[in-house]
Formats: sequence, C-alpha cells, structure tokens
Amino acid sequence: MAYGDYQIDIYFNGLQGVQPDLPMAFAELERRAEAALAPSVWSYVAGGAGDEATQRENVAAFARWGLVPRMLVGAKARDLSVDLFGLQLPSPLLLAPIGVLGICAQDGHGDLATARASAATRVPMIASTLSADPLEQVADSLGETPGFFQLYTPTDRELAESLVHRAEAAGFKGIVVTLDTWITGWRPRDLSTGNFPQLRGHCLANYFTDPVFRSRLAQPPEANPGAAIVHWAGVFGNPLTWEDLPWLRSLTSLPIILKGLMHPEDVRQARDSGADGIYCSNHGGRQANGGLSSLDVLADVVDAADGAPVIFDSGVRSGADVIKALALGATAVALGRPYAYGLALGGEKGVTHVLRGMLAEADLIMAVDGYPTLDSLTREALRRIG
Repeated sequence: MAYGDYQIDIYFNGLQGVQPDLPMAFAELERRAEAALAPSVWSYVAGGAGDEATQRENVAAFARWGLVPRMLVGAKARDLSVDLFGLQLPSPLLLAPIGVLGICAQDGHGDLATARASAATRVPMIASTLSADPLEQVADSLGETPGFFQLYTPTDRELAESLVHRAEAAGFKGIVVTLDTWITGWRPRDLSTGNFPQLRGHCLANYFTDPVFRSRLAQPPEANPGAAIVHWAGVFGNPLTWEDLPWLRSLTSLPIILKGLMHPEDVRQARDSGADGIYCSNHGGRQANGGLSSLDVLADVVDAADGAPVIFDSGVRSGADVIKALALGATAVALGRPYAYGLALGGEKGVTHVLRGMLAEADLIMAVDGYPTLDSLTREALRRIG
C-alpha cells in the first residue's frame, strides 16, 4: 500500500481549488483543537503530570536521533506490513487507548468515530475501558479491522473477568492491561479546574452496561447515576502485583499485553510470567513527572523482551517519530494525542486525516532515505545527535 500517495491526492485537489480543511502540521492541529474543545476537556487531554517536564521530554527525545539516508537501494515500493500476535497488519501504526474520546467528539461519541476511522484506514484501535459507548458497539464499528481492548483492572475480580469476557466475545484480538493508572497522578491542569470527567459520569458506559457492575448497585445507573459513580470510584484502581498475573492469564486465551513497562527487569519478569507482549509507555507523561522518556528506554526494553512483540507510545507527533521508534526496535507504534486532536476537529474524518498523514510521512521518509522494508530499519540506521 503506497501511503505516500495521500500527498498526491492533496496536490491534485489543490489543482481544483480545494485545499485541506484540516491541519497538515502538528502545531496547527494542536492549536485548533484547543480552540475547539471546552477548557476542561482540553486540560484533560493535553495536560500531563506536574510541570509536564516528562511529557515534553517524550517529544524532545525524538530530536536526539537522526536517520542515516541510504541511496541507490531502489525503494520505489515500500512494505510497512507487520505481524503482530499472528495478525497480518498493513502498517505498524496503532491507535493508543484514550479514556475521554467520547467527549472529544462534537457529538459525544468519539469512541465510535475513532473506530470507524480505524476501519477506514486499517489502523487497529486499542479501545479504552473508559468509553462513552459500550465496547460491543466500538467493536462493531471496527468492521474487519482488528482491535484490542485496554483494561483498567478493577479491584472487583468478577467485574474484571466480565469485562475481559465481553471483550473476547465482541471480537477484540488482545487485552492491553494498563499498570500505571491504579491511582491518578498529580495533574495541575485538571486540579486547577476541579475537573475529573469520570466523576461527572463521563466515559463510564462499559461499567454502567456491565451485568456484574450493575449487580453491585441498589438501583441501576439510569435511576441513580450518582451512586453508580461513587461505586465506580471505589472499585476502579487495583495496584496489581506480579502475583496477580497468573489470575489475569487465566481469564482469557487472548494475548495479554502489559502496558507501562520501562525497566528491563520488569520486562523479563513479565515475559517469564506469561505476558504475550510488552507495551513500553509512560502514559504520555500523564501519570508521573520527573521520569525518563519512553524513547530513551525503548532499546533496552526491546532487548529484554527477547523477541516478544513490543508496542511503543509516548511523544509520537510525526511519521518521522514512528520511523525512529521502529528503528529502535518497536514492533508497533501507537499514536495518542494527535488523533484525539483530529477527532476534536473533524470526528471520523479528522482521525482518518491524521492517520493518513502520519502513514504518508513515514512511507515517504522510507522512500527518500532508502529503507524499503521495516526489516531494513535497524538501530544501525540511526545516529545519536544530542
């Protein structure tokens, strides 16, 4: 698939006097998304922990690496396809789980719009537990494109089991277990507005439709949403330990991917404990300030994974960033804030535009710099420049 042809479409539309109505560069995308979203929603999506130094470092880390161009290699055709947990995917790009997608869209159904964009681009979506629409509806909107379900593991084990089994029945192809969000990090932007969307009842559809969750309530959420929210707050966060992994493994035959691993020893223990995949991420700098960028530990994580698939996110803002993460060994690269901003501006069309642009840039870099396949993107293709 020639992803770079997206630029040809844009230039030919320009000959007809039609210019893009969505931004082509991240800075403009971010600026316009801020203007489009309510301040409380913007602070939740765009903000990070503390003074956001880790969030900025995630982005800055990519500038410390440069790709070495190779000429005369005949990169007229490029192959960006990848095998991930037995799935043959046309590209290594994924949609990272974001828990407020619903309210990022103008119609309040951002999860469904994102799933439709996933179907249109064949970029798999990792659907968040914190969704404005039930996971079954999100799965239906994915069509033939595979998706993954991200689990915030509740303290109620029966509820966790129910969510996993629902995801399995809905057709999701793997369970991504987030490890670093059993408690909310210190987020000054949200604190300054006194706003936490879930405590206002947003994006709790998977809980409110779950039979186990509903069985714990004296009244259904429709009759007493306040009590349902209080119960959700009481069961949401489970500080998992290594002793919990056998139980998690027992819940499903689907691949289990552990999200938030950045220390090689944790990666080795996860692999030895039955995890099928490693997800290198610091949650985009949202949960803890003062830490390392995800990119700076990626190579060590890949080495410790010892052949197990490694998904990467945090700080990805361009196709060039995708290429660099792949060269450092990531099997797949997940995109976060940029597609949420596209969603805010154009719904399904906005997400599709961001994904097509990201893939086009990555494809064209491989063409210009002489890397026709992902196998050719090794660490030897990069030089540390800062």
